[in-house]
Formats: sequence, C-alpha cells, structure tokens
Amino acid sequence: MPNPLRAKSGGRMVYTVPLIVFMDDVSGNVSKQWNKHHVVYVLNTLLPQQMLEHEFTIRFITGSPHTTPMELMQGIKDSIQQAINDPIITFNIKHEEEVMLIPYNLIISGDNPMQAEECSHGGLKCNYLCHTCKVGGTTAEKKSDKGYSEIFQCGELRTPEDTHAEIKKQIELSMLSGGTEKVKNAVSRSGIKDSATTTIVDRLLALGKMLRKKIAGQPRLSEADVTACLARELDLLLSGQSLDDRINPLLSMPGINIHKDTPTKILHTVLLGIVKYFWGQTAYILEKDQLIRVFQTRLASINQEGLNALTIHADNIIRYKGALVGKHFKGLAQVMPYLIYDLVPEKVLQGWSLIGKLVVLLWHASIEDTEAYLVSTSCLFAFGSIVTVMH
Repeated sequence: MPNPLRAKSGGRMVYTVPLIVFMDDVSGNVSKQWNKHHVVYVLNTLLPQQMLEHEFTIRFITGSPHTTPMELMQGIKDSIQQAINDPIITFNIKHEEEVMLIPYNLIISGDNPMQAEECSHGGLKCNYLCHTCKVGGTTAEKKSDKGYSEIFQCGELRTPEDTHAEIKKQIELSMLSGGTEKVKNAVSRSGIKDSATTTIVDRLLALGKMLRKKIAGQPRLSEADVTACLARELDLLLSGQSLDDRINPLLSMPGINIHKDTPTKILHTVLLGIVKYFWGQTAYILEKDQLIRVFQTRLASINQEGLNALTIHADNIIRYKGALVGKHFKGLAQVMPYLIYDLVPEKVLQGWSLIGKLVVLLWHASIEDTEAYLVSTSCLFAFGSIVTVMH
C-alpha cells in the first residue's frame, strides 16, 4: 500500500522540518523599567550549526504582555498541528521543483523556570526538584548520606501521562473538604503544579472554603451540596471545554515528550548557577583575607589568547564583581585555578578545577569522539560534591 503522503504531496518530494521552539519572558520597554512580555521564537534545525548561531535564523512567532505562557503554547501547538494536517507546498530553489514541508517540534528550549512551567512542574524549590525525573525527597531525606548521593543520580523518569493524571487528581482534591492542605501535600509529594489550571484550582478552593464556612443563624450545607455546587462551578470555569482541553497543552502534543524534550539550559544551570555562586563565595574569601588586589593583578596579566570566551577586563571584573553575566563567568571558569592556587583553601581550588573541566566539556560546538567526550560517573559525583564545599 503506498504511503499516504505520496497522494497528499501529489508526487512532490516530502521533507520534515524539525523545529526548536523557545519561550521566555522579556521586557517590552527600551528603558530599564521592567515591562514583562512572554515571547516565542522558532529555529529551523535543518540549517547548518554555523548558521543557527546567527540572529537572522531566529524567527519571532508571537508575544504578549497579557497572554499566559501556556496559552501561547496552545497557539503554537495548534499551528504546528494544522501544518501537519495540511502540509506546506513551497519551491526548492536548489533542485528547481515544488516540495512539501511537514514541520514538527523537536525540542522546547527555555530557562529552568520556564521549562518547569512547560512541564507542569513546581520548580527547584519542590521536594522532587527535577522536571525530567522523580529524583528528590523530603528535606530530611535529602540531607541524609543516601538521599544526598541519590540527588546526583537519575530517578524514575516522568511521563506526560502520569503528569496529566496527577493534575486531574489535584483538581479533584481541590473540591474536597480540607482541599487546600490536600493540594499542597500533593504538589509537595509529586512536584507537579500546572499553571494552566491554577486559576481553576484556586477558585474551587476559595469557593469550597466559603460554602463550608459556618454562618450564624443558617444551617451548614451538607458535603453533598457543597460538592454539587463545586461541580457546577467547575463546569462554568471550563466554559464548555473538557478538562483535558484546559490542562497544559504540551502534555498531549503529538511527537513530544515534554519531560524529555526540554534540554537543560547550561547558561542558567552552570554559568549563572554554580559558577556564579562559587565566584561570589571566592570573592568574599579574597576580600576577607585582603587578597583581592593580588587576584586582580594576576587576572590582568594572564595570557587570554587560548580562552574560549571574550576578553576578560580585570578592572571591570573586580569593580562589578556582584553584577557579572554569563560571558564573564565563562571566561573566569577557565582561568580561576591558575590565579587562586595559593590564595584560597584547597577545597575551593579543587572546586574551581572541576568547574573549569565541566565548562570546557559543555561548550563544545561539535563532538568528534563521543566516547572520549563522555564524562565518567566518578567525575560527576566529584562535581556534585563541590556544592557543599562552601557550607
């Protein structure tokens, strides 16, 4: 039996187009006053890696100061699905013929808070802090030797189906007596918190409290009557839609496992995470020991020709040491061990040595030998242990 796409394309060549969808919050003002907008951009990953690094390959899709991220993603999902159902006919200038294009979502990029929202996850402050797997536990469990070591191992992988079911369960809990505490415990236990249905959950909790409240001179409503009122309110909130239609649209997007297809943003996780805080603590140690000027002199005199980063200006680094950005931390991570080898405690020096190795491994534009590139498990555990060095 012939492929259905052959008939749909009318004999034209068919190409699939993998897309990277990126969403973030930005300011809509030219001034420094923050005016929050959510925006969505798209990259065509069929382009060569060198071209993807240029700004002109990034396509703005939509943005709004009022629409929520999940509402924007619902529009993106509908647009991609429409293009799948009714593919795009265009002209291939290289082969001088018409072709049919079918786009699909390859990955969804963003910073950690945005990716947590896209996965209906509560974020890093949850007991189960990862939006990809179920690693974590209570504070007491994570402070134990066993629990702490398990944080650096992959837990049971999350699935869109389990997340979808958990969101429905939390909506059901919001209609029960004591719903506020029940929902809170469910979020803490699972790490799941869906921004798309937060309004529904909050409204049901508030109405449930009001209906169950004892009013002097009036009979208390039975639990059955309260449940019936809440069910009617839920129907009004859904406005004729099904509950599935109101839940995070990315959980049911064809071809996407949102928990797996949201790769970690190394800028925020490494440079603006671990490196930033290590730099802050190291600068504190150097200032306390009155060695900051020694460090500045060494930084100014170091040979920077081999750095995979912009030029480091020592005066600016020290003057604005509390307001550095990713490009500064990328350069510092590569040179710190050579500058502080006799200025800080041994454990701090070891931490910077591991950070330097990690940064070099992460910022590879291409990987020629995968086996040689892979970091061993022992190195990962060693890197995890440096988090407690400053404690």
